[in-house]
Amino acid sequence: MNQQVRRQRQDRRPGAATAWRRALAFALLVGAGLVVSACSNMQEPPPVAATPAAPSFEDTLTPTQRKEHERLVASYGGAYNDPKLQGMIQDTVTRLVAASERPDQKYRVTILNSPAINAFALPNGSIYVTRGLLALADDDAELASVLAHEMAHVIANHAAIREDQVKQAVLVSRVISDVVNDPDLGALALAKSRMSLASFSRQQELEADAIGVGISARAGFDPYGAERFLTTMGRQQTLRASSPMTKSSTDTADFLATHPATPERISIVMANAREYASPDKPGERDSKQYLTAIDGLVYGDDPKEGFIRGRRFFHPKLGFTFTAPEGFTLENTSQAVLGADTSGAEALRLDAVRVTGDQSLAQYLSSGWIEGVEISSVESLVLNGFPAATAVARGEQWSFRMFAIRFGSDVYRLIFAARDLTPDLDRQFREAAETFRRVSIEEAEKVRPLRIRTVKVGLTDTPDTLAAKMDVPDRPLERFLILNGLEKGAKLKYGDLVKIVAE
Repeated sequence: MNQQVRRQRQDRRPGAATAWRRALAFALLVGAGLVVSACSNMQEPPPVAATPAAPSFEDTLTPTQRKEHERLVASYGGAYNDPKLQGMIQDTVTRLVAASERPDQKYRVTILNSPAINAFALPNGSIYVTRGLLALADDDAELASVLAHEMAHVIANHAAIREDQVKQAVLVSRVISDVVNDPDLGALALAKSRMSLASFSRQQELEADAIGVGISARAGFDPYGAERFLTTMGRQQTLRASSPMTKSSTDTADFLATHPATPERISIVMANAREYASPDKPGERDSKQYLTAIDGLVYGDDPKEGFIRGRRFFHPKLGFTFTAPEGFTLENTSQAVLGADTSGAEALRLDAVRVTGDQSLAQYLSSGWIEGVEISSVESLVLNGFPAATAVARGEQWSFRMFAIRFGSDVYRLIFAARDLTPDLDRQFREAAETFRRVSIEEAEKVRPLRIRTVKVGLTDTPDTLAAKMDVPDRPLERFLILNGLEKGAKLKYGDLVKIVAE
């Protein structure tokens, strides 16, 4: 939950939908070299006219394209700066470009500082990939499969077609807004249009798969990397779908939503790969180089968004922390911190709103932003030195224990929901709210982000022993196996590199 998004959501009016986000890829700038012949005599050679330098990728962008790039990067938490990783990705793209149907096409790669599993390419060759996707891949062939797939969308003009469709959606929304004089209705129309454009057509995806596999194979990479990565993504999606937080999350759909790893698609990708290589001689699959490059990659929440450690949310930059009730799982999204118990019968939300100075917190809770507030339940209180207010609201299916806490110039809403708000459950919610407190600078400096750590398999190591070292909220063994592309019951080989998640 970052401060910029917090400011944006302080106005509780419905907002216009964010621009469509595609799904996967990267890019690279291919430079031109100049070879000058040596002079064979002792005289100074005559001056040679300088060859004009090839324009850089950035020089080819229009002001509108630069603005769109900046907006996309900002919406994904900014760019992730890792020269070693960037260099490895660019080397991969260089090979893919040379083997593609459009070796003249220029690309620019941007790594996005987001834990989401996502990537996408724009018609101008701008390719974006999240660190969350990089953490899931296991070797350079899997990375190449993702990049080649996105390059294929550019080569086949799919991205340009999509851009035209989005422009049409914007036009439709403007017409609605102008005719009916209702900007909210126009925004809703645009949102629905962009949601319908969130994924390429099945035909386009299969075409990009086929083109991408061919590019990877001709570049010397294992063409079966696409099948492995699709399989891993499918397993990751199944794991995430089983989380009580999945239905509550409001963040943008990730690559899994727009690139479903269906059995049919995986079988078609396998058939495409067999056209270029047999499974016993597949091509390059360098796991060591790839895992070395992503060693130290930030995993999960970024420090500026706050951390989740078990049931505790900790925001060192904003300087506060709180702990959820027993049995809750937390998820940090760009809009709020969300929580739910395993049964889904209890949930929570922490966000920030604007409350004017002339309105008390008790008045705010009674102001009608949520229906069913029991006015008799509204009370003012102090939580760890901070002015606060609390109240109960009841609906047909859910009841709520709400808190508004003034923390500096901000007001945080901590809202607990329950199917049945019993006195005992209400007491637990109150106790959780009382954990909201300020953190010291010293305490904030001790918290570190989680990272991908590559470790060598020891003689006695097993998936269970290495999974025990994973700093994850639940199901460490399952997460370890998916993160490393391993099946249940897999045996580890001494000396191999594997990924774990730790500080």
